[in-house]
Amino acid sequence: MFKHFGGSLLFTVVCLGLGGWYGWELTGTVDGVLSILWICAVLAILEVSLSFDNAAVNASILKDMDPIWQQRFLTWGIAIAVFGMRIVFPLVIVMVAASLGPVEAMRLALNEPAEYQRIVSEAHVGLMGFGGAFLGMVGLKYFFDADKEVNWIEAIERPLAKVADIEAVAIGLVLAGTWAVSAMLPDEEALTFVIAAIGGLLTYLAVEIVNHLLEPPTPTTGDVAKAGFGAFLYLEVLDASFSFDGVIGAFALTNNLIIIAIGLGIGAMFVRSMTIFLVNKGTMSEYRYLEHGAFYAIIALAVIMYLNTIVHIPEVITGVIGAVLIGLAFWSSVRWNRVHRSEHPEDALA
Repeated sequence: MFKHFGGSLLFTVVCLGLGGWYGWELTGTVDGVLSILWICAVLAILEVSLSFDNAAVNASILKDMDPIWQQRFLTWGIAIAVFGMRIVFPLVIVMVAASLGPVEAMRLALNEPAEYQRIVSEAHVGLMGFGGAFLGMVGLKYFFDADKEVNWIEAIERPLAKVADIEAVAIGLVLAGTWAVSAMLPDEEALTFVIAAIGGLLTYLAVEIVNHLLEPPTPTTGDVAKAGFGAFLYLEVLDASFSFDGVIGAFALTNNLIIIAIGLGIGAMFVRSMTIFLVNKGTMSEYRYLEHGAFYAIIALAVIMYLNTIVHIPEVITGVIGAVLIGLAFWSSVRWNRVHRSEHPEDALA
């Protein structure tokens, strides 16, 4: 276990050390230091709970990738996930929303955190629309697959596979969901939501086009890319979409960009460690329904993102739903393995 999670534990120690130093500089009191360290720890747990399904999906794609690009995702991707999505991304939101330059956005984040939080919060509708549409496409395309041989919930998955040959079914469902949610929003927010959702949809299609140009066509979303830049790009956009909830949810605890970056950065490192663990142990192949559970969790997250524009859904509920779906898929896989091995004991000896 230390082989897979040792780096994350070391990173956690370093980050908490930085958090303690920053807390002392900011407050000058032991209570202030402990308060900031507590927020960092809670943010890390929040990120891990919201992103376990992300690790499972990443592992399902990484297991078929070229080893060189696997390593690049697990190294370069760390920097993009920790630095890009947890520090640069919230600043970009403020830059776009308030028409500020990078220096002004950083100054606002450090010196006027309340105003910074207000601007980021106002971008909530657009972020949920973009992330929900992108993740919705990822989840639906996995199940709209005529060549998919293994089904977990037959009553749902078999009918979906039968209509998989009809072009753009998944796109139609995402657009229908987008229209339904936008109809319940005020006019200005509805326009923002629709534009952002279409942006998420087009981003998914653009990433698939890039992948198909760079790689041979593949039959399923689970195998959306076997290797190369196309797979790397796909996984980075997927990571970004997963991180929206964590970044927005972090402001419920603090509006300090540095504390958010430390806490979510620790969580992101552990998500990467879980991904490596799942790939190296062959967990996705050993437990036949685990991948299904991860993609059901993706669809659930996409629906929650859409609903979050209408009514606030606590992040803990989002995390629990994903964990339950993956847990049930794991349990079903264990049961299947036991029955299969008892019926074919020669397989267990192979």
